[in-house]
Amino acid sequence: MYDLIIRNGTIIDGTGGDRFTGDIAVNDGKIAKIGQITDTATQEIDAHGKLVTPGWVDIHTHYDGQATWDPLLAPSSWHGVTTVVMGNCGVGFAPVKEQDHDFLIELMEGVEDIPGAALSEGINWQWESFPEYLDALESFPRAIDIATQVPHGAIRAYVMGERCNTDYAPTRAEVDEMATLVRQGVEAGALGFSSSKTLLHKDIHGQYMPGTFSGNEEMLALGMAMKGLNNSVFELVSDHLGDDKEWAWVTEFQKQTGLTVTLIATTAPAYENGKMYKIAEQARKEGREIRPQAAGRPTGVLHGLQSSFHAFIGHPTWRSELANLDHAALLKRLSDPDTKRQILAEESMIKSGLMQDLNSLMGQVFPLGENPDYEPDAEASIAGIAKAKGMDAMEVMYDLLVANEGKELFYQPLGGYQNYSLDTQKKLLEHPNVLFGLSDGGAHCGVIADAGMPTFIMTHWGRDRTKGDKLELEFIVKSLTSNTANAFGMFDRGQIREGMIADINIINFDTLRLHRPEAVFDLPAQGRRLVQKAEGYEVTIKSGEIIFQSGEHTGALPGKLVRRSNDSSGEHLATSM
Repeated sequence: MYDLIIRNGTIIDGTGGDRFTGDIAVNDGKIAKIGQITDTATQEIDAHGKLVTPGWVDIHTHYDGQATWDPLLAPSSWHGVTTVVMGNCGVGFAPVKEQDHDFLIELMEGVEDIPGAALSEGINWQWESFPEYLDALESFPRAIDIATQVPHGAIRAYVMGERCNTDYAPTRAEVDEMATLVRQGVEAGALGFSSSKTLLHKDIHGQYMPGTFSGNEEMLALGMAMKGLNNSVFELVSDHLGDDKEWAWVTEFQKQTGLTVTLIATTAPAYENGKMYKIAEQARKEGREIRPQAAGRPTGVLHGLQSSFHAFIGHPTWRSELANLDHAALLKRLSDPDTKRQILAEESMIKSGLMQDLNSLMGQVFPLGENPDYEPDAEASIAGIAKAKGMDAMEVMYDLLVANEGKELFYQPLGGYQNYSLDTQKKLLEHPNVLFGLSDGGAHCGVIADAGMPTFIMTHWGRDRTKGDKLELEFIVKSLTSNTANAFGMFDRGQIREGMIADINIINFDTLRLHRPEAVFDLPAQGRRLVQKAEGYEVTIKSGEIIFQSGEHTGALPGKLVRRSNDSSGEHLATSM
């Protein structure tokens, strides 16, 4: 007798192979048998007419703080994710000296828009070293598995103190100490090391994050600290991936170590003429792993009265009279015709970035509504609506902000949507080197709600797209499971295969959908975040236990810390301990 049998499901197993109908038996948290099973089980689920897939493996989530207080790691767990990787973009909370607690919180708050008050109240700081941080994570009960990386920002702060986020070049001794700490963390179980070299990443005081100006010698030395530690990954966010000098040390690291590099490019030159992808392809031909990350759609800012951003935040009346009002008082003021006339007669005091041309911006801002559309036509934009009504675009924006009790949110893609099509994004997703990532499930709480990216990819690219070709579901499932798991050395998950960890989704694909994003105040200190729920995940199973049923948590907490394994056999390398 088995612990669990899932019967009659349409199985997409994560290998990229064709779907098939069959049964899955589970014993002791692992998949024991696949096929037509005549034996019985303590618990059985009829999955007839449903998709049965591996649990999603999300490699870019920023749950570093939330993982110390939230056993569910929502919203990701609502969307069929059974393993998350954090410690991304060079930010995290270990190693840390006691006097630097606030510094790392302010860094995370600035870079990833996670409320500092929530982090201050939620994190209990039961560690100093990175191995101690891993032990603290391991001791906390949770629904899904977590894994992490050693963050450059914390390493620099620990070794260099107040000089860590300047362009001060570390001494040889400081570089050696940082390299020792990187190796210590990875040996203890971190899946790798992450760093950021983009001017986009600043703390709440506007200071660039530690590592932004690190020289190539420092970067190579810290990467080389992982040499000989099988299955470790170097994750890099960089403005310089259009620069041959940046590629020189990246490729040198990969050649010398044989380890995987995963990249997030933040400036246009890396994408010109497909430079980053051509270099990655050449590496693949030479048997080396350089893997760019891409999301299922362009990152999108959510405008709204309950987000951190909207078109009127730079207007004088907003700044002087409205910015600090609670939602009810704000809505009352904005509903006053005199306030409306006053704001619409003003010009924004912000003349840079997204706000430098508000009227043009309105052509790229779209009401999301009850059934969000992330590939809308120009006519669905604020500018398009205004044209159809014969109104000023900013007045339409104002009216829609105030409508629906001021709870509507508006999607603005940050790049790559000038043609009102996601064809370019599709080419990225289909690239053989690309890893599906960048959901930022625990980050950007006030302006982005992308934790539901796996659900979006399944529904939009696998079923609903009307503007062009879709993607095959078998390809999508492989990309969300075994591709991401294997890239980060977690070879014990990501496929429905005998001997694998029984992380499984049972999905009603016909009803699978994303709800509209909403603001909730459920972080510590009543911190706000934007979340997006889903329906259609009938059952999510983690290590053989049902953790969600019809969107509700069952109370089961089988999740563990995943530590890197040094096994070089290529089979079942990562361990859930």
